[in-house]
Amino acid sequence: MNNNDIYLDNNATTRLCDEAYEAMQPYQQEYFGNPNSLHNTGRIAHRALAQSMHELYQLFGAEDRDDIIITSCATEGNNSVLMSVYYQFIHTGKKKRILSTQVEHPSVAHTLEFLESLGAVVEFIPVNEEGLVTPEALRAMMSDDVALVSVMWANNETGLLFPIKELASVAHEHGALFHSDGVQAIGKTPVDLSDAGVDFFTFSAHKFHGPKGIGGLFIRGKTQFTPLFHGGAQMGGRRSGTVAIPLVVGMTVALRVAVANLEQNIIKMAHLRDKLERGLLQLADITIVGKDSPRTPNTSLISFKGVEGEACLWDLNERGIAASTGSACSSADLQANPTFRAMKISADLEHTGIRFSLCRYTTEEEIDRTIEAVHAIVARLREISIAY
Repeated sequence: MNNNDIYLDNNATTRLCDEAYEAMQPYQQEYFGNPNSLHNTGRIAHRALAQSMHELYQLFGAEDRDDIIITSCATEGNNSVLMSVYYQFIHTGKKKRILSTQVEHPSVAHTLEFLESLGAVVEFIPVNEEGLVTPEALRAMMSDDVALVSVMWANNETGLLFPIKELASVAHEHGALFHSDGVQAIGKTPVDLSDAGVDFFTFSAHKFHGPKGIGGLFIRGKTQFTPLFHGGAQMGGRRSGTVAIPLVVGMTVALRVAVANLEQNIIKMAHLRDKLERGLLQLADITIVGKDSPRTPNTSLISFKGVEGEACLWDLNERGIAASTGSACSSADLQANPTFRAMKISADLEHTGIRFSLCRYTTEEEIDRTIEAVHAIVARLREISIAY
């Protein structure tokens, strides 16, 4: 099977950028040592790890007293935060509630379901008509028994940006910790952890043109943390396991490139996203979710009335265009879109959403071809639809 000619599923994963690929190569075979070994081969690997960690701190605006723990992915980071809070506060009886939203990534949502089975009280902050959580809505639910508030920085389906700094401030007013899944924010909006006020922040390299299999967890200051993995002294004992030096180097370089050209990339992606939406708005009966709200510049979630999402996705793929119906981590789940449900979007649109997610490599020609293809696909599917 050939690759898709046009790749518009960058919220699922991104291509590895050339700069990261080249930086990783020496550490695959030549400088392959374990960074915890004391011999020269190990010392070279340790030096690369130390240099990468130093740069990660700078790029995220982290301070010396903060921790950045290398993980395998954001799913591991999200699980680590939620399980740590459970063991420290809920299992011990100090607190009992965790607040989150109904539009979180499955790695948060499903972990919360598991913690509920262990006795945690999980409650969801309602989103408004625009799909956003407001500080006022959070404040109305806060009390001293809340251990953690977990709200994503940017939604993976809609691109909607949440007011993280304000939400973290509300959580801290009541002595709760605040976690943000920042996977979809990096490379699409400024991220300065020295200013955001979050206690935990999780990220994954393959969402910003870094390698798969590596991510990170930011922990502010001396925030208490119970490790998910045990068995070694790596990452100060907070995450055991030998660190993959090629992946750390690749992630760091990818982040450097994304941050260095951030403003230029935001302008380019927003221009192409808006062009795509203008072209598709020529069709009747379509809804662009969150169009007038703050959102990332690369993401557009569009509902085509009378067009079943999976059928549209199949036709797009046949034309060499990669898109999605939402989160890749739940792509096998044919239930109604949870984001649509949370936003109380009409029930007849719950299975009709298509997510187009661009990147800095997306071109004008690709957007033109996509607009032309979608017009033809929607016309064909509406002709045979019993719902239109």
